[in-house]
Amino acid sequence: MRITISKENYLKAIAEAESEGETVKPITLARWLRVSAPAVTMAIRRLKRDRLIRQGPEGQLTLTAPGREIANRLLNRHHLIERMLTEIFGLEWYKVHDEAEQLEHAVSADFEGRLVEKLGSGNACPHGNMVGMDSPRERRQRGLKPLDEAHVQEFLVVASVFERDRDLLEFLDRAGIRPGVQMEVLGISAEVDLRVDHRRVQLERGVASRIWVKRASEQTPPLDCRS
Repeated sequence: MRITISKENYLKAIAEAESEGETVKPITLARWLRVSAPAVTMAIRRLKRDRLIRQGPEGQLTLTAPGREIANRLLNRHHLIERMLTEIFGLEWYKVHDEAEQLEHAVSADFEGRLVEKLGSGNACPHGNMVGMDSPRERRQRGLKPLDEAHVQEFLVVASVFERDRDLLEFLDRAGIRPGVQMEVLGISAEVDLRVDHRRVQLERGVASRIWVKRASEQTPPLDCRS
């Protein structure tokens, strides 16, 4: 069985969509990968033939054990490349996802091993996300919640953000919002009103839902996030 870049991308997309709490169907993959419905249909046919995915009676897609192994390998390499680009080369955090998407297919097992030796394992990526699949349920079990569920006068720290939207990441960077930054919730309505680095920032609820936060250990003034 030949594992192409296209197959890897589809398997990884299924795993990533699952990690965001989505029930994965063909339309999910079309949106996630920005490809046409006929292209998704052909890809699903090949992946089912190779026994890398299963399709349920209502069209839902799940990974088989071999399919999940491939997806996990790619997710791990993506994670390591993101860390390499920021921790070694100093690339801006909002740029590394797109770069890692291109490089992850070219990384050999030997180079991956060297990255683990250099960077260690178990740390979050520059967007605060854990390696592999990390579901909303697992995040909540660690005491995290989406920012749109916050309450007025809460002091929170950004734990992670949705990394697969470059426009979103650049917007958050301009607003001073990234993992590790502390904020105070000033108001909740159609928008989430925040104080970040002594500035007032307003986020649409849809944007806030893409940001996972945890309670600050101390109610101190928001951290300077410009560094």
